[in-house]
Amino acid sequence: MNAVSSRYLAWIGAACMLWNVLAHAQAASTYAPATTVNTTAQQLAAAIDAQISDPRFASSSWGIAVTSLDTGRTLYAHEAERLLQPASTAKLYTAALLLDTLGTDYRIPTQLLATHPISGGYLEGPLILHGMGDPTLGTPGTNTDWADQLATQLAANEVRDVHGDVIADDSYFSGPSVGSGWEARDLQSWFAVPSSALSVQENVVNLTVTPSASPGRPASLLFDPPGAMTRVVNTVTTSAQHTRSDINLYRAPGDSTLYAFGNIAARSNPQTFKLAIADPARFAGTLLREALVRHGIRVEGQVRTVHWPEQNAIDMDKAVVVAQVLSPPLMEVLTRGLKRSQNLYLQNLLQIAGVKAQASASQGGDPPSGFLSSEAWGIRAMHELLEHIGIAPTDSRIEEGAGLSRQNLATPNAMVRLLTYLASQPYGAQFRDALPNAGVDGTLEWRMRNTPAMDNVHAKTGSMNDVRCLVGYVTTVSGERLAFAIMLNNFVRVGDEPSPSRNLDAIAELLAGFQGHS
Repeated sequence: MNAVSSRYLAWIGAACMLWNVLAHAQAASTYAPATTVNTTAQQLAAAIDAQISDPRFASSSWGIAVTSLDTGRTLYAHEAERLLQPASTAKLYTAALLLDTLGTDYRIPTQLLATHPISGGYLEGPLILHGMGDPTLGTPGTNTDWADQLATQLAANEVRDVHGDVIADDSYFSGPSVGSGWEARDLQSWFAVPSSALSVQENVVNLTVTPSASPGRPASLLFDPPGAMTRVVNTVTTSAQHTRSDINLYRAPGDSTLYAFGNIAARSNPQTFKLAIADPARFAGTLLREALVRHGIRVEGQVRTVHWPEQNAIDMDKAVVVAQVLSPPLMEVLTRGLKRSQNLYLQNLLQIAGVKAQASASQGGDPPSGFLSSEAWGIRAMHELLEHIGIAPTDSRIEEGAGLSRQNLATPNAMVRLLTYLASQPYGAQFRDALPNAGVDGTLEWRMRNTPAMDNVHAKTGSMNDVRCLVGYVTTVSGERLAFAIMLNNFVRVGDEPSPSRNLDAIAELLAGFQGHS
């Protein structure tokens, strides 16, 4: 993994957080929405064909499927059986699995466990912080004070002293904390944080680099939240005023040490980066220990961690829950993950489904031979669901929950079939509302404004280098409900030409403005 420069991280942050804004703004001056009214399927097809036949897409691969949810008929198709990279629209597969297996109201617990009795205010033994995959722990509006809640409950049980360590245990998930197919160069960035059963504050830490007042002196590093990055080697120096800043950040995969080197110009503005926390479980354990002290509970030991594949020496069969906090209902967690395209949420949720699938297989007495990670168990359960829906294995290959892997493949027809199934379920309307709403919120907040698609198209976006996708629902002017998948692969953007996202939006706008019927 190469050192990550300030320019690379700044570009990544802009690309992931502001991609839709920039694409819309840049294309606004070069694209004018079609004013022709399309009243027949043939007219609509011609208008869509005009979008995808632009010469700049000559070497690219388009796949599009549009199906009526009211009649079941195909309104438009172009290479709809072609396997393409779905990017973050793969999150829809994970969402379908979770809703089908756990339901909309499931809440994810985070527990404090004790393996020894509490007597006279003393716990003779360790206190175990047992994570079970909640990705919302410590986020604004959701158990922000989770550690204080646990400490309050423990104090209510009249615990005053813990004669043992605080053990932060994230071994609920088995397997690596990195999703299958994730790229090593992304792993220190905020969008590819470790998937941990004990995640906190979305496993992200902000780093601010500030120059010294005098050239030649070390620059200062400030981490927020404090304590999230425990091992740092800082050799960033302050260079002369008006020189070019060159800040480089490097943390090897699997290593907790962050190296910061390079220079920042004197009197220049501080630079801020969003980085992955190397060990979220340890940070969570530290926050809990601090909360216990605040609530008057003395802890004799230190913070320890238990990670897969370490063997836990503690007899968990004897563990008793002494405090617990719960996540929001699953549909709310999914909504947050889908609206923002938050990778940690969907990867954690896939593994939660995997743990449940493994438990069911064990109880059924016929588990597969050999080791499977929690992720692999989740994918196995997903395959069973897709077979039930009628999506053939040759039409989709999803290997992780977030859509970061370039090994993921799906056909537009498979995506639309998945959407059709989800729309037919009791939670169909809730799922539709969980998707980004064009011109209103999520990753579509700044796209398709002041068009028939605004507050109408509900769709998941997917973006990575050379890939753009838009998959979701729209209602036409004539009131027909459609499911659509628009997928573009192998597009190489040259110079200042408009983002291809604008062409995807234009197709969605054509569907929204369609006045005919399928």
